[in-house]
Amino acid sequence: MNRQPAMEARGLTKHFGNVVALDGADFELRAGEILAVIGDNGAGKSTLIKALAGAVNPDAGEIRLNGNVVNFRSPMDARAAGIETVFQNLALSPALSIADNLFLGRELRVAGPRGSVFRLLDRARMATEARGHLSSLGLMTIQDIHQSVETLSGGQRQGIAVARACAFGGKVIILDEPTAALGVKESRKVLDMILGVREKGLSIVLISHNMPHVFEIADRIHIHRLGKRAAVVAPADITMSDAVAIMTGATTAAAVERSKQSTGRTLS
Repeated sequence: MNRQPAMEARGLTKHFGNVVALDGADFELRAGEILAVIGDNGAGKSTLIKALAGAVNPDAGEIRLNGNVVNFRSPMDARAAGIETVFQNLALSPALSIADNLFLGRELRVAGPRGSVFRLLDRARMATEARGHLSSLGLMTIQDIHQSVETLSGGQRQGIAVARACAFGGKVIILDEPTAALGVKESRKVLDMILGVREKGLSIVLISHNMPHVFEIADRIHIHRLGKRAAVVAPADITMSDAVAIMTGATTAAAVERSKQSTGRTLS
């Protein structure tokens, strides 16, 4: 799969006191792919993702979006550049409706002075567009767009968060453990939804500890260890055991590569 990078980072470094969270980390996300990011606890993958999302400012290194250097000082900067992040807490307001949550912080106003002066919301348009966004991702089980989010299942809430990211993320969507705490059936729906997002041409970063999910839907896997990228592999060219071994330091990508040479397969 030969695609130009949609987003890349080179030499990212971040210190928290004496703790080195990122140690010259590199990253590459190709256009229209699902890139899984895996790593053991404390490997620095969360800091890497936060740096890409604008939530953490790296001490050194650079981030490029479509080849252009960007300097995100806040998540709002990243959002303005077309990068949407769905963190594990989903950042949803349970008491608000589905439509209100989808447009939270980006509410649509009615035309004319009622909207510009009196700040009246165009709720009819928000409801219509919200249903369109949900339908495009296959979330047809939600009947009432005006029901509060607190009445939804975990999978449906995840769907709302992903739908919001798709609605406003023009380039990159970052998903942090999207199937965590979900049952088998709801996880399946979320995975299908992620595959549907890729079909729309968006680039997706998937952070997950669920190796079967990673190997099922990822185009490539970024393995993070000790604050830097240890390897980038294709799921078809490596086993889950090999990936875990690289992730924990039991072996190296070079050692796995040598073991694969007899089959004619190579790491990405």
